[in-house]
Amino acid sequence: MNDFNTLELHTDPRGFATLWLSREQKNNAFNAEMIQELIVALDKVQSDGTLRFLLLRGRGKHFSAGADLAWMQQSAELDYNTNLDDARHLAELMYNLAKLKIPTLAVVQGAAYGGALGLISACDMAIGAEDAQFCLSEVRIGLAPAVISPFVVQAIGERAARRYALTAERFSGLRARELGLLAECYPLAELEQQIAHWVDNLLLNSPQAMRACKDLLREVSHGAPTPAIRRYCENAIARIRVSPEGQEGLRAFLQKRTPRWQTDTSTQEPRS
Repeated sequence: MNDFNTLELHTDPRGFATLWLSREQKNNAFNAEMIQELIVALDKVQSDGTLRFLLLRGRGKHFSAGADLAWMQQSAELDYNTNLDDARHLAELMYNLAKLKIPTLAVVQGAAYGGALGLISACDMAIGAEDAQFCLSEVRIGLAPAVISPFVVQAIGERAARRYALTAERFSGLRARELGLLAECYPLAELEQQIAHWVDNLLLNSPQAMRACKDLLREVSHGAPTPAIRRYCENAIARIRVSPEGQEGLRAFLQKRTPRWQTDTSTQEPRS
């Protein structure tokens, strides 16, 4: 599963995948190749029905330093239509990540600048180190965080997005937690241990129910509870109650036993 130059995609036999940004010598900075490989990797994850959730991580000291300087220099020499194609590829990546059918958890250490904030914001959840550094740095170099802006605004709110996009201030993991960008943050030395706790917790949950929750929350998060939303929610709970995992979960609860999805884990070696 690891046919990439800028990434690593590994699967765990318990039923989840880890997608690593792997340009450590460039602090995992984005370029056109990485963006295209991320699109391909997410397609692979989306088509793998055995996966319960996805971790998104960066190799080395930093999650991602944002855009690669050499790539940015090339972009400055391109015409409008070619830059538009580049923007469309980045948008495809962000929207595909946001719409992935399984839960996504970003893990952040070190720097997370520019487009990296878009990746983090497009994930369902994110955790990180207390001393991680975040920055919407685009205005410092005469640009704007255009493609990532819908996801950043959704993650931290319009008011905070205005502040950090207009000032290009850096902020810490602790501040990112206050803003809601991170669900939790930890001392860097404890981060791996905490990741294991998050993984263990997610593995307790019904894979089907987590996917249904993603669909449900996406549907109801864009406005008032209209009659159409009410009908959608009624149908959603009815469908999941009669589904195999819904039935198994209810029976396991009533019979005071462990549901099968907590015990049905593969014994195969991790795939890469």
